[in-house]
Amino acid sequence: MVLPYPLALLQRLSIASDTRILLVVLDGIGDVPVDGETPLSAADTPNLDALSREASLGLSTVVAPGITPGSGPGHLSLFGYDPLVYDVGRGVLSALGIDLDLGGEEVAARGNFATFDNDGLVADRRAGRISTALNEELITALKAEISEVEGVAVELHTESEYRFVVRLRGEGLGGEVGDTDPGRVGLARRAAKAQSGDQSDSRTASVLERLSELCAEVLSDVPVAREAEPAVNGVLLRGIGRRPELPRIGDICRLRAGSIAAYPMYRGVSRLVGMECPPIDLEGTGERTPAKLASYRAHSRDYEFLYFHVKKTDSYGEDGDSAKKTEQVEDFDAILPELLEGEPDVVVITGDHSTPVPLRAHSWHPLPVLLWSRLVRPDGRSFTEMDCRGGSLGSLRHLDLLPLAMANAGKLAKFGA
Repeated sequence: MVLPYPLALLQRLSIASDTRILLVVLDGIGDVPVDGETPLSAADTPNLDALSREASLGLSTVVAPGITPGSGPGHLSLFGYDPLVYDVGRGVLSALGIDLDLGGEEVAARGNFATFDNDGLVADRRAGRISTALNEELITALKAEISEVEGVAVELHTESEYRFVVRLRGEGLGGEVGDTDPGRVGLARRAAKAQSGDQSDSRTASVLERLSELCAEVLSDVPVAREAEPAVNGVLLRGIGRRPELPRIGDICRLRAGSIAAYPMYRGVSRLVGMECPPIDLEGTGERTPAKLASYRAHSRDYEFLYFHVKKTDSYGEDGDSAKKTEQVEDFDAILPELLEGEPDVVVITGDHSTPVPLRAHSWHPLPVLLWSRLVRPDGRSFTEMDCRGGSLGSLRHLDLLPLAMANAGKLAKFGA
């Protein structure tokens, strides 16, 4: 198989060495100014400011200009995998993230517990961001009533908060099925529809459509679902697909790669590309930075490439809460010195996509990028969307970041004579 850029070049030029790269992803960090400030520029970040003054800065496009990426494509591009070549459903990533051994013939979907109004329109795509504990109660109730649909075995698994995973097992299933999530409130749930003329995709669509109906019926009889604020009375499905086989990042880049992430989806995309995921003691409460820091301290020197994920910058962007997004940036700034105590040779800080507060959703806006090593040309600027626009890295793509990081770590040989 001929590898696309940059994997082909990295496979050809990579040099094994003990230098270490730290990639920090502030999920959804990119924003647009309101009254002249973004949550990032408004934050009090002395540690990030000090590092950025000694770093090269720029703005990076995740997929292509004007294209809004999901979290999966955003991370794949950061790891060097062109998302236009490697198209992976969110359901697969979530399934891998909760340690499901997803077979090649099985189909996975990511589910949201949701709230619908009396007219059947989506009132809240996340049912008020219910707790993981309530999610587990609801999944237990659904599993008691649903285990098979139209001759296909159905498994339901809690992921985190309002998210869950559907796994379908049976013959003749396809993975080319569109989302039932309309993507915004005020619209009706979409019917599950095959994206091709293949009968296997039509069968999967039929199963998922009936599953959506059954879930709504069961939830209407579950007291904790009816009494929740807002009520949990339906589900939305997206990211439907089958597991693809991707080349392993460690084999391509001749290094050992690790992932410090709490949310299952991000552990899933890490596993898909061959990263190791050390355990994190979350005690069923979702993301907990102290637990992630403990894992980081224990493993920071075990890997030549280590990915560290921060989630809530994205969540507060989706909630339209600028103050909370700013607060999350400041919380990250407080732990940055502990990350640097691991003495990485190269540090990259960026996001997987922008989530502007005014939009309350992912967007196409280029992301601020910070690249620090002892070999960079410092820009002497702050890590904000506006300052990064004038940084020495200029405008680049997420696909360019891994080669830049590896070059600064001395992990790439010269190209040509």
